[in-house]
Amino acid sequence: MDRKLVIGTRGSQLALWQANFIKDRLAEIGVSSELKIIKTQGDIIQHLRLDKLEGKGFFTKELEEELLNGQIDLAVHSHKDLPTVNPPGLIIAAVSDREDPSELIIVHKDCVDIKKRLSLKHNATVGTSSNRRKAQLLSLRPDLEFTDLRGNLQTRLQKLVDEQYDAIVLAKAGIARLDMDLSAFHIEEIPPIEVVPAPAQGVLAVQIRESDPELFAILQKINDEEVAKTIAVERKVLNMFEAGCHAPLGCYCRKTSDGKYEAWTSIAEDNEDFPDRFYLQSDTTEGMAETIFAKYQKDRKLPSSVFITRDLDENSYLGRYLAKHQIQVDARSLIRIYPTINNLDSFILKRADWIFFNSKNAIDHFFKLEPLILKKTKIAVLGRGSEDALRKYDRVADFSGDNLGIKTEDIAKEFAKLVDGQTVFIPRAKDSLMSIQNALTPETQVIDMPIYETVLEENVDKTNAEVLIFTSPSNVEAYFQENLIDPGQKIICIGYSTAKVIEAMGLPYTLPFTPDEIGLSEAIFGLA
Repeated sequence: MDRKLVIGTRGSQLALWQANFIKDRLAEIGVSSELKIIKTQGDIIQHLRLDKLEGKGFFTKELEEELLNGQIDLAVHSHKDLPTVNPPGLIIAAVSDREDPSELIIVHKDCVDIKKRLSLKHNATVGTSSNRRKAQLLSLRPDLEFTDLRGNLQTRLQKLVDEQYDAIVLAKAGIARLDMDLSAFHIEEIPPIEVVPAPAQGVLAVQIRESDPELFAILQKINDEEVAKTIAVERKVLNMFEAGCHAPLGCYCRKTSDGKYEAWTSIAEDNEDFPDRFYLQSDTTEGMAETIFAKYQKDRKLPSSVFITRDLDENSYLGRYLAKHQIQVDARSLIRIYPTINNLDSFILKRADWIFFNSKNAIDHFFKLEPLILKKTKIAVLGRGSEDALRKYDRVADFSGDNLGIKTEDIAKEFAKLVDGQTVFIPRAKDSLMSIQNALTPETQVIDMPIYETVLEENVDKTNAEVLIFTSPSNVEAYFQENLIDPGQKIICIGYSTAKVIEAMGLPYTLPFTPDEIGLSEAIFGLA
């Protein structure tokens, strides 16, 4: 290209980083460029909540006008800020690779309570102007209070330092790009499958005039086609719901290691409504957005009743989700649990580099033994349910399999890489599966110890609920000693080991992505 390109950008430190990132990518392919800073409505108006600003594109409109007028050659945007329909005459010519789309909760150190989910003290005041974040965080912690937060990243962090908030929520992508020092705060990272991000969060968009085919062709050299494919699903969902970037809608799509695609969607009516979540896996991105859209139509009929093989707190995530949809609940455990040991040799724990828990029951029975755990000893858990149970004992997991899928074998493989050559203590149920132990390398020392056992209840009463949720292989065994499945009843299994027992019986079932209450709510919503 024989001309020097002019890149339009906002003037914040993050926007300039993003524009310079594209400038550097262009330089790598031999194209020279310079920056032009343009102020937008979103930069100028700082006293209003984002959802109170008129129209859409309040961080992009002025850049697009300069582009249409020929004052700049391309505009660099945070893709999540862009309306889903380009103004006539403009197109997205390229997208960047995707920075981690997780959210960060940045907590003032005086307001930390690690016994609670998200490590926030009770009734903490959280700063965010995102309705999507408010709705999802309230579903996890209904005691939280929210106050609007505007300004660039530095301004927001200073407000936290000044104790205007107990915590603030920011996208990890922006923090990572600016390499900001957060050592003065407590940081909780929330993966995108727990709090579903805004469509295209973590991705940069390069916008040009449609009438510039030469520039379009050049920009294909820096375009990430796989990212473009997955965020197209997210942005099409946003478009089909006719929602803007301030709507309480999150959608996240990714490609799996085996070439499939999976997407999580969270939608609420407003920032105080309990969100409906849906998980979808597909061989192709074709039709994914349409399938997601269809699941949220008002004429869909959710199950009227659910049976679950454990006690259910009505204030829990699943309890509140079922109450929202007026779904009747039959909750009862079909097993009794007894300890098999009364004390734990402290010498065993001194040897351990890691302790691995594969269930909430294992955690509860372990800590009843009043163990002396060294500070150097790290703790691993199977997923979010165990992670939350661990917090009650004032510990936070150093490893969690909640982002690795439902199969214990997959989680075991990742854990095995992490602890290769170290010593791992595994307190467990008697006669439990040995998936973790079997995955560990010969160089890893394993201290395997049954600390409790399960006994099946007898004469279990049948349930007439539309959906049966089984929480362990033992509960499956207890129920089907005396009962059969009725025509039309549907089964959900928490965990892969439970699913294998149902599969051996020749029964169809649904397996949530995560073996916790969020995963269960997604599975129930997906049944209709």
